[in-house]
Amino acid sequence: MQALKKQHSPLSFLTSSVFDTDAANFWLKKLNPLWSVNQSLGQIVHKEKAANGIFSLKIKCNRHFRMGQAGQHHPVFIEIDGRRYERSYSLHRIDEQHVLLTAKQVEQGVVSNWLAEHAQVGDLVEFGQPYGDMILPEASNLVLLAAGSGITPMLSMIETWAKQPDALAKVQLLYWVKDYEDAAFEANFKKVAETNENFSFQIFYTQQTDQRLNTEHLSLVSQPEQSTVYACGPSGFVSLAEELFSQAVLFKGEAFSLSQADSSDTGFVNITLLQSEKTVAIPKGQSILAGLEQMNLKPKHGCRMGICNKCACNKVQGSTKNLVNGAESTEPGNLLKLCVNSAQTDLVIDL
Repeated sequence: MQALKKQHSPLSFLTSSVFDTDAANFWLKKLNPLWSVNQSLGQIVHKEKAANGIFSLKIKCNRHFRMGQAGQHHPVFIEIDGRRYERSYSLHRIDEQHVLLTAKQVEQGVVSNWLAEHAQVGDLVEFGQPYGDMILPEASNLVLLAAGSGITPMLSMIETWAKQPDALAKVQLLYWVKDYEDAAFEANFKKVAETNENFSFQIFYTQQTDQRLNTEHLSLVSQPEQSTVYACGPSGFVSLAEELFSQAVLFKGEAFSLSQADSSDTGFVNITLLQSEKTVAIPKGQSILAGLEQMNLKPKHGCRMGICNKCACNKVQGSTKNLVNGAESTEPGNLLKLCVNSAQTDLVIDL
């Protein structure tokens, strides 16, 4: 007996017709901005100020979007003046169709400034696959250390945990901002604290009380040696947190900005690209990725935070310095993340 032919919807018929994928996506978006054959798309439906210099966008997602675990990052692709940019953000799930993207406006930041000043309701963004291993642990107490916009992945983890509070014995948040108007999501944290006695949080205002992260904050954490500690913020903050909480069961840090180049890091170094058969000179103190981009080279990259590994390649020869924690590497054959390392000597890389 001849098998019955599968019934096709108008949408599936269009995508399987004479059009190729790009053409099909073009015509589908004419019917509905969120329709696509294969793209994970979102449309801004609401925009608000979350704190001083921090903006939150409520985004409606299409059927291709797959939310990562709480605390993970998503590549976000945005077209500005005809050019496509990729940045990474930690998203917060609102409901089955909507997510919250929160971004801090950064001076000379192309994407963050666009989101803050130009993004409007109705604008589209595209999402990539989530990545990152700073997610809710299976056991132990959890201590979350956040500075500035590093609070975003913490919010997602806290509210996810609040729906299953028995998963962890205790969750504690310590959050540093410059001033009172810089604190984001305080109402969210108060709500969780009111309904769950195993959650606590404290906010420190560095310009008001000069309470930057220091050894005294260790006393606020009970049994840090029995806790998992996550830190997210500028590189100096994350490095200090790792040093202070070295006795933790597990420490993971994510830095969204790099340390400034040391004043002694002057001059230029030569970078030899084996695959491209090119040698270029870049400034010694900045990230290798930024230096190569200034020479009109376009290495593959993603988060620019050393998390997604899209820019990683093999280092064949030379010395490098990690701009997040200051660690130096002279060994050949190591995996080199171009976005968070500077060249201390001439380098040969497999790129």
